[in-house]
Amino acid sequence: MTDGLQERFIRPIINASYPGTLGALSLTVYRIMELRGGSTIPYMLKNSLLIGATAFLLSAFCIFFYSLYPTRHALWTATAILFLSGLVLTITSVILLFTV
Repeated sequence: MTDGLQERFIRPIINASYPGTLGALSLTVYRIMELRGGSTIPYMLKNSLLIGATAFLLSAFCIFFYSLYPTRHALWTATAILFLSGLVLTITSVILLFTV
């Protein structure tokens, strides 16, 4: 009985950790860039990193609550859209890093 309860409450945390880690990595890159030369960083690069990190973190919240309430399909849709937009913004950030 304890295993079922642990599975029910630990699984959402594990699921949310994946996009949450990507959001934390985006914020880490942003902070390192700020420390090295904050005024020389292009506006588009700053925004793509910050909005991408926000999208990943919101995706983590959505997947957490979807794992608790699997009948809420709007949470799954929000998770997918936010995660994909976070990936697109991260790819945009990498392209901008190479062009700067």
